[in-house]
Amino acid sequence: MLVSYKWLQSYIDLDGITPSDLAEKLTKAGIEVDGIEMPGEGLKNLIVGHVLKSEKHPNADKLNRCLVDLGEEEPVQIICGAPNVAAGQKVIVAKPGARLPGNIKIKRSKIRGEVSNGMICSLQEIGFTTKVVPKDYADGIYVLPEESEVGTEIVPLFNMDDAILDLDLTANRADCMSMIGVAYEVGAILNRQVKLPEIKGRTSAERASDYIHLKVETPQDNPLYTAKIIKNVKIGPSPLWLQTRLMASGIRPHNNVVDVTNYILLEYGQPLHAFDYDRFGSKEVVVRRAKRDEKLTTLDDVERTLTEDHLVITNGIKPVALAGVMGGADSEVQTDTKTVLLESAYFNGTVVRKASRDHGLRSESSSRFEKGIDPNRVREAAERAAELIAELAGGEVLEGMVEADSLTIEPVKIDFELGKLNKRIGTNLFVDDVEKIIKRLQFSYQVNGESFTVTVPSRRWDIRLPEDMYEEIARLYGYDHIPKTLPMDVSFGGLTPYQKKRRIVRTCLEGLGLMQSITYSLTSEEKYSQFAMEKADPIELANPMSEAHSVLRLSLVPHLLDAVSYNLARKNKTVFLYEIGSVFYSKGKNCQPEEREHLAGAMTGLYVDHPWQGKKEPVDFYTVKGILDVLFEKLSVSRFITYEKGQLDGLHPGQTANILLDGKVIGFVGKINPDMEKWYDVKDVFVFELHLGELLMKETDELLYTSIPKFPSISRDIALIVDREISAGDLQRTIQDAGKDLLKEVKVFDVYEGENVPAGKKSIAFTLTYYDPERTLTDEEVVVEHEKILTAVKDAHGAELRK
Repeated sequence: MLVSYKWLQSYIDLDGITPSDLAEKLTKAGIEVDGIEMPGEGLKNLIVGHVLKSEKHPNADKLNRCLVDLGEEEPVQIICGAPNVAAGQKVIVAKPGARLPGNIKIKRSKIRGEVSNGMICSLQEIGFTTKVVPKDYADGIYVLPEESEVGTEIVPLFNMDDAILDLDLTANRADCMSMIGVAYEVGAILNRQVKLPEIKGRTSAERASDYIHLKVETPQDNPLYTAKIIKNVKIGPSPLWLQTRLMASGIRPHNNVVDVTNYILLEYGQPLHAFDYDRFGSKEVVVRRAKRDEKLTTLDDVERTLTEDHLVITNGIKPVALAGVMGGADSEVQTDTKTVLLESAYFNGTVVRKASRDHGLRSESSSRFEKGIDPNRVREAAERAAELIAELAGGEVLEGMVEADSLTIEPVKIDFELGKLNKRIGTNLFVDDVEKIIKRLQFSYQVNGESFTVTVPSRRWDIRLPEDMYEEIARLYGYDHIPKTLPMDVSFGGLTPYQKKRRIVRTCLEGLGLMQSITYSLTSEEKYSQFAMEKADPIELANPMSEAHSVLRLSLVPHLLDAVSYNLARKNKTVFLYEIGSVFYSKGKNCQPEEREHLAGAMTGLYVDHPWQGKKEPVDFYTVKGILDVLFEKLSVSRFITYEKGQLDGLHPGQTANILLDGKVIGFVGKINPDMEKWYDVKDVFVFELHLGELLMKETDELLYTSIPKFPSISRDIALIVDREISAGDLQRTIQDAGKDLLKEVKVFDVYEGENVPAGKKSIAFTLTYYDPERTLTDEEVVVEHEKILTAVKDAHGAELRK
């Protein structure tokens, strides 16, 4: 809601309150002010000019040479390119030295050889947006009313010395979607009285009931409908004060009748509609539900197909308006309109919202009906509008108002106790304090001891419960004045062990150079099972956004590969990504799927790039495995982790390993195979995925530290010849089991196949480290352990010592 500070002063005394003061007070009272716009800020040297003469520029077909009276000693020449400039017009002139929006400076200049002493301006050029500029002047200069005085400053003339407050209203504060509603709110905050517009109610001898009859077929949709008749109107532009108020509120002026309906909409929050009585088609107004496939061409010249869900205003035969949303083109007020049928009604907000959504018509009227209007302002707004139309369009208001009224308005009475109020909002208010606040709200009330009975006016339909009144009293008392207290006997929250470990995972991976990615949980049927550690039936969405997002995923890797492909296509050749997210396993139809948290990563490019050292190391299998080893070490689960040769669709069979936790597969690491690389348009990408839940829930012993050994260790290298199918990991586990007393470390440092190694065999070399923390080992002791190990690997794997 855009609120003009100067217009607001018509209803309430703002003496001593600046726009910024008002914005702060409104915000503190619960109505947030998003910003304050000063339309005339920075504008200067803009005045009213009178075009005495206009002729074609001698050297340009699309320019005009104008002689303009600026109220000075001599008229000046101004070159103007507007197609609608003409002699006799009053126009907006920016004199030399003027400043326009965007800090544009106007100087005396020559245009195609002719001197131009300033600029004749359009409304857009002085700061108005195109959507609020009257259509007649959308593509040219603005022509001022004939009574405009030459030399008058434009900024005050257009009310641009105003301040516009942008209120960010919540859905329950529809009462502030009107100037009077905002005035009541400001009056309550400042403890000042609201001045409502005076309605004199002058009418002619003729009666409106002789011209129109009403029938409402669905009173539940339209409990109150009123109609006024205004005769002998003369359609023309609205006065400048009215146009500028509408434009400041974001509404485009049209003509004096339509502008009045929009003005009352802003003033009272009551939507109105003006029909051309002679084009209406009959003397009967019938409000009913539309028939299926009934047609209506609305004011935007779009033919709309209606359904039984839509409420329409008809002339007894065909629809002439979509109730509460938009009028019909056939009965709109036009330049030759003589008699106006003015509608003011109370429509059911749910029905209006249904029509608005179905037809994509979001209007100022529909938004107010949807949120709720004051039923007690329906008649008052109609009387005020009829009086303004008569005043501005020279019409005669016929006596009386034709009504169809089945509306019952029950006053809302709220009872509450002072003690409960103080306990609820944490204050120590007295009866007098509460009374003063209720008076500021202009609610009627009764007091019995410390018990209050408040009657809520219909303009505040959002107040229904004692808690609503507590809120009103608290915000007007001032949230800043409510004493601060600390919670008592409340335990403070913290991270669970699982959450702490998850943070360790993020910190570790990001420290190793990976960046977090967040992708959709939805994927396509083609991708949902790719790289899945377990197969499961697809979980399909009932109403998917698209085929590409129709199934819940079983793996995080496919979307990470999409992200890698996206980066590679944009010349980002080094991509290290990880994601912590959920995958979903079906438990059968009509059953909630099982959700598991996974960790996955995708890496490609250079892991080491030191140009000054001439050193480049591309990512490979062992780079990714090394990153995982660091992660496992950080989580203190390294001793429970083993790797074994793995095979998974989409991964290279020779560069894939399963990751085991206590002998159970919880993930994989490997290289994307060539076929899958072509599918995703990537190259040399290595990925991993882990069942994060199982990894983080693994119970680990408390971390124990040991002192640095005081005694020397002894190292022995052995090279074992084994069958090609035997893995280094199997050999390493056998060696560790056999030498567990003195053997402290086993490392693979070489794998060899070739000359001097029999066919079908391979040589795997290990470094074995022995030591005792209590004493120095002798060679004889190490030889004994060494022989045990050689015997164990020979018995278990047929390994022979390479010579």
